[in-house]
Amino acid sequence: MGFDPIAAPTTPVSDTREPVFVHEGQLAEAARRVAARGRRPNVLVVVFDDVGWGDFGCYGGGVAFGAPTPNLDRLARRGLLLTSCYSEPSCTPSRATLLTGRLPIRHGLQRPPMYGERGGLEGEVTLAHLLAEAGYVTQAVGKWHLGENLASQPQHVGFDDFYGFLSVSDMYTEWRDPYFFPEIVYSDARTEWVKNMPFNRCFVHATRGGEPEQVEEVDIPALSLLDEKWASYSIDFIRGRAGRDEPWFLYHGTRGAHFDNYPHERFLGASPAKHPYKDTLLELDDIVGRLVAALEETGQLEDTLIFVTSDNGPHMENWPDAAFTPFRCAKGSTWEGGVRVPGIVAWPGTIDGERVSDGLFHFSDLLPTVLTLAGAADKVPTDRFVDGVDQTSFLLAPDGLSNRKYQYYWLLADLSALRVGEYKFVLVSTSDDDTDVAGPGGFTGVTQRYTYARLYNLYLDPKEQHSYLTRKLAYNEAFLHGIRHHLGTVMQFPGKKVMGLE
Repeated sequence: MGFDPIAAPTTPVSDTREPVFVHEGQLAEAARRVAARGRRPNVLVVVFDDVGWGDFGCYGGGVAFGAPTPNLDRLARRGLLLTSCYSEPSCTPSRATLLTGRLPIRHGLQRPPMYGERGGLEGEVTLAHLLAEAGYVTQAVGKWHLGENLASQPQHVGFDDFYGFLSVSDMYTEWRDPYFFPEIVYSDARTEWVKNMPFNRCFVHATRGGEPEQVEEVDIPALSLLDEKWASYSIDFIRGRAGRDEPWFLYHGTRGAHFDNYPHERFLGASPAKHPYKDTLLELDDIVGRLVAALEETGQLEDTLIFVTSDNGPHMENWPDAAFTPFRCAKGSTWEGGVRVPGIVAWPGTIDGERVSDGLFHFSDLLPTVLTLAGAADKVPTDRFVDGVDQTSFLLAPDGLSNRKYQYYWLLADLSALRVGEYKFVLVSTSDDDTDVAGPGGFTGVTQRYTYARLYNLYLDPKEQHSYLTRKLAYNEAFLHGIRHHLGTVMQFPGKKVMGLE
């Protein structure tokens, strides 16, 4: 009889960890493959900004939607393509979860900080912290957006070096563009008013424990060159690590494809769609190709675990400067379109190629998984609740099954939904009418609380339009058990609120 994620029980890990599925056979195979490498892997994480689940060719987009992605498609064929990879609804919560292994209700960054707002990662233990303790060289490049205060900057939360900007793309440029903000651009008083807002308008360079040094003010011409400069910096880092004994962790966050897009001149008008967003996808695909090529040229490709993803679904309120998803709604929501993101995992020679899996994988899973691969599983924090599940055996074993039973969806401070298997049980959501009032963090939509839960079969109804809980009451206890357990951990190990509803 085959494994069934709804019927199968989980195994406790500890009081401060999410229970897991234990697949004995794949655990043994994963351990064999790790031992065969004889070396702890380097880790390259590439996080795109607002790129949708369906944008890459390997997910059904690519040339059919006006932006071929040959490098991403090739990388997917060399590894594992995840069809149920989950972020959080927006960039800051997602990035914090990816680096801490904890949900936003715990790390407190429930929405993005804007224009110099206080708060960030200060006080959290990051993957970079733990890998540095394990002897890794740690490098962050590109977009940060996890707090501008000094204690929350990369060089103070585990990274040896940082080269990038601290905030988000549109904050640097929207008020400079007369197409979007003529009332600011053509008003000296309002331009001066924006300039006096407490946010850093430059991209910066910093080293561990130090102050950031301003590299260049980010105006529109400068912004169009950022992804190229950041790619060159990361490539130099990869080349500089060749032949060294210490493994490394490179966290590369691209500027693209967050609105508004001003692609490098090499890509301007180069896509079949002849649109800035699609041109930017070509640029991002080229960057991934160059990073992989640098690994290959320096003999480090088979020593490196690569994870390529996006921080959330598309920001459809800025259509057509937005991404593609076949699911319902978009960024800022817990409908699938807001949190189901592309996820490509490659480690040539260790992870089998040509694999596609719909097993659940959440951003929080990265921390315990990488620590296991780094031989540092004992460094997962025990003084706080860690939501991530160790997915080593899922990723490494042929036809591996996910070790995660539940996907939890949080919408700011509300538990919004729960997924088990192909079913999604929805309690709270956002409307997907872009004429609704503006919400925190720059999103639109109003919160909808349902008197009775809604149930969607994501295999039959990926647009989440047909609730039929009345016909599926036998599943009720499976969902309610998961909700009770999860909320129990939140009560036992309460988090904090750094950014959320005021």
